[in-house]
Amino acid sequence: MAFYDNSRRSLIPSFLYSSSSSSKTLILEKMANTSNWSSPESLPSANGTEELSSSAQSFVIPAPSEPGKIELYSPQYYAACTVGGILSCGLTHMAVTPLDLVKCNMQIDPSKYKSISSGFGVLLKEQGIRGFFRGWVPTLLGYSAQGACKFGFYEFFKKYYSDIAGPEYASKYKTLIYLAGSASAEVIADIALCPFEAVKVRVQTQPGFARGLSDGFPKFVKSEGALGLYKGLVPLWGRQIPYTMMKFASFETIVEVLYKYAIPTPKNECSKPLQLGVSFAGGYVAGVLCAIVSHPADNLVSFLNNAKGATVGDAVKKLGLWGLFTRGLPLRIVMIGTLTGAQWGIYDAFKVSVGLPTTGGVAPAAVATELAKM
Repeated sequence: MAFYDNSRRSLIPSFLYSSSSSSKTLILEKMANTSNWSSPESLPSANGTEELSSSAQSFVIPAPSEPGKIELYSPQYYAACTVGGILSCGLTHMAVTPLDLVKCNMQIDPSKYKSISSGFGVLLKEQGIRGFFRGWVPTLLGYSAQGACKFGFYEFFKKYYSDIAGPEYASKYKTLIYLAGSASAEVIADIALCPFEAVKVRVQTQPGFARGLSDGFPKFVKSEGALGLYKGLVPLWGRQIPYTMMKFASFETIVEVLYKYAIPTPKNECSKPLQLGVSFAGGYVAGVLCAIVSHPADNLVSFLNNAKGATVGDAVKKLGLWGLFTRGLPLRIVMIGTLTGAQWGIYDAFKVSVGLPTTGGVAPAAVATELAKM
């Protein structure tokens, strides 16, 4: 019974916990901590309050927590989300380096890399098996840094904007909060990623430029200057911010819909493997949408980082509008769908391993509606 009570308490959004002594807050605490209201003693009085013992009287209702577990929205919580983001983004992007390598070369030199299969064939013939993982170090470090900021700051901004909006509006406009929180996080994340992305693209698309990050980074700076590392920042924002907004908002929505309509059991009663399966499925669908939305900017980033002194106008002139939207898209859909599904699976698996709930699936609307009726 204690586990059931704690599970129910974790469903209550943190913005509903208040330092005030309002009657609604006290009633919410009563709802979360009583198994039922069948006995007269457990019912609140007519004016919305009840007599409390001197030891229970407090104007502060603490956020839900369990002994030995990480408290939601504490510094430890955000640190755990940051580590989960490092693992989910760094490992998955490194694992799909061969796909990313072919995709980048298809975008830069379509006459040579005409298709996915021929692209792998060209790489194998010219560079051997080792060539498939060229640029894996900047990929691992860059996307680890990006993942730390992306997931850590998303959780922070989602809570921050929810608190600003308040219970009613946070519930009513939750999708806008997901979009705003993810966009804010990605602005920071891309500043961390951009230097590594610049070196990665140059190493992957210009054979002989460098073997990897250790020699590629100083060579890039010598050639382009330190500011050259951020030449692709604006296109990177153009690619990653829409991508991340779609990634988080669609994931939260898809998972909520799955638990509401496809899975008959409430989320808190589902097994952890089932919850992680839902995270992967929701992440995969979200990833397909992300790839479509962000692909034109992805082509721009690859073009600008490959050609010295190139501009957006040069890219549009050479690729054309149709090529900007479609070149390398099928491969990117497969890559990003799989990658995003795996990222959400790894991220939520790490959260579960440290005692935290998986992401999404519980909308605050029902609780907020009940409060509004009181």
